[in-house]
Amino acid sequence: MTTLFASLLGDRFAALAPRVRALHAQGATLSWRGEVEVERGRGWLAALCAWATRLPPAGRGSIQVEILVDARCERWTRRIGAHAMRSRLWAAHGLLHERLGLVTFGFALVLDGDALCWRVARAWVLGVPVPARWFAAVHAREHEQDGRYRFEVQAALPLAGPLLRYRGWLAVDG
Repeated sequence: MTTLFASLLGDRFAALAPRVRALHAQGATLSWRGEVEVERGRGWLAALCAWATRLPPAGRGSIQVEILVDARCERWTRRIGAHAMRSRLWAAHGLLHERLGLVTFGFALVLDGDALCWRVARAWVLGVPVPARWFAAVHAREHEQDGRYRFEVQAALPLAGPLLRYRGWLAVDG
């Protein structure tokens, strides 16, 4: 079975850093553990947006990422402390779609050397299309550094300002 990320990236999948490729090459249910630091934006609008997408609270500590794979999609659960951030990922029209709470993103997957970057190309709130430019400051980057799988996610919106920045590592065998 070709995995979700391998199907979206095609030949570019082989160019990913070994631990990034290993995380996305599994066709079965897996669980990864590591450490994370979460920073949250301030203000009521940032809090509302974070609630709508089920973003984790600020803090530092352990993270567990469970990925359930089936023929149609991947279901990710990121456990940060007592908070569980769940999302569903699938491929459609050449984009990686991710549903987080009330929002669905269509990400273009871009390689930066051997790092994988997620950039918002489309977005929907409650199923209604909204301008992707509103989400120009929402992106993720996965890479390998010092023999570890590392991730960084940032989200900011016009008017609401910074919503979230979380970064850390997972113990992924290359």
